[in-house]
Amino acid sequence: MSRTLNVVRLQLINKNTFIWVPLIVLAGAVLVSVLIYAMIPVDTPKYGGGGQAPLWVFFAVGMTAMTMTFPFSQAISITRREFFVGTMLAAILGSAFMGVLFLIGGGIELLTNGWGVNGYVFYLPDLWAAGAGGAFVIYFTLALFFFVVGFTGATIYKRWGALMITLVGVGIGLLLVAALFLITRLELWGQVGSTLGQLGALGVALWGLVGVGALMIISYLTLRRATP
Repeated sequence: MSRTLNVVRLQLINKNTFIWVPLIVLAGAVLVSVLIYAMIPVDTPKYGGGGQAPLWVFFAVGMTAMTMTFPFSQAISITRREFFVGTMLAAILGSAFMGVLFLIGGGIELLTNGWGVNGYVFYLPDLWAAGAGGAFVIYFTLALFFFVVGFTGATIYKRWGALMITLVGVGIGLLLVAALFLITRLELWGQVGSTLGQLGALGVALWGLVGVGALMIISYLTLRRATP
């Protein structure tokens, strides 16, 4: 366990990657969003998706956690299992930190009437429908999902190279198009919308955690034979 915790410390040595860059992106997204809200001449609440910007940063964080740290970890005799578990713990901590920041941001928006311009970046009604706890789970899941996707892509690249990661990307794109075609062909969009409505944002996030778990398994199996 001590060696695994050392991997967590190793990942967090570069605080710019895990902390400062996401914070700067978040602050910039909030500032730009509030300025845009202030220019919209309506009194009704204004909602935007600027808050998702730092969550996308976690995609790059996941990639760098593998490509930049994995070779060094092997040089200091850390096992692949210890590296994987420690990295995932660091990702969970970072995602939880981001979830807390979003809750704080939502609280500030409620107290200040949307930054004084009735504009909301964090407090999006659909995401907060299940309360603060549900909103935390949603934001936590999104950040962790992007991290694990980036990490999994990097492990595939380390194991098989650029050709395989390109083929995987194209394959996923084709599967998505095929799914959309079948839903449209069979006229199932009504049922899809109804199911998503019943699940709500929290339900979708919980299923997203299942997907995150599956990606973690894939990335670990790939990591076992990846080249540093």
